[in-house]
Amino acid sequence: MGAGTIGLLAALALRLRGLEVTVFGRTAPPYLNSELIEALGARYLSTAAMPIADGAAKFGPFDLIFEATGASSVVFESMLALAKNGVLVLSSVTGGDRKVEVPADRINLEFVLGNKVMVGTVNANREYFEMGVKDMAHAEAQYAGWLRRLLTHPVRGLENYQQLLDTLTTAKGAIKVYCEVAED
Repeated sequence: MGAGTIGLLAALALRLRGLEVTVFGRTAPPYLNSELIEALGARYLSTAAMPIADGAAKFGPFDLIFEATGASSVVFESMLALAKNGVLVLSSVTGGDRKVEVPADRINLEFVLGNKVMVGTVNANREYFEMGVKDMAHAEAQYAGWLRRLLTHPVRGLENYQQLLDTLTTAKGAIKVYCEVAED
C-alpha cells in the first residue's frame, strides 16, 4: 500500500524475491511511480479508479501487505484485504486525530479465525542494511537503471541548502530529492 519511496523499495525487494506484487497508490497512471512499479513486472492500481476492496476481490486476497501510506484508513482497509494466514506490516506513521468507522467485529473475527498477523516496523539493524545493499546490487543487475530513476531532484552543492529544503517541501513528482556534494 503506497507508491512513495518506501512503497517503491518494498515492491522492488518483493519482486527480487520472485513474488507477484500489486501496489495501490492514489495517483492515476501514467506517472513516474506507476511506471517504475510496472517496470518491475508488478501491477499498479490507483485507488481513485479501484478501491482496495475491489482490488483485493480481483487480485487477492493478499498474503502479505506492506503498508507505507501514512493513512490510518488504508490500514483498516488492508486488514480486510488480507488473506488467511496473511501478514500485514505497518511501516508508516500516522499523524493527526483522524477517526474512521470500521467493522471491528468482522476484523477481529477474520484475524482470529484466519490466523492473521499485523506487525509494525520502523528500524533495522546492520544485517538489514547489508541486505539492502545486496538487494540494490541485484536490482541493478536485474532492472538496470531502475534505482537511478528514483533520484528525481538533484540540488548542487551544500551551499544551496535553502534550495534543497524548498525542493524537499514543494517539488511536484519528487521521489528522492538529494544534494550533489561532488562531481561524479
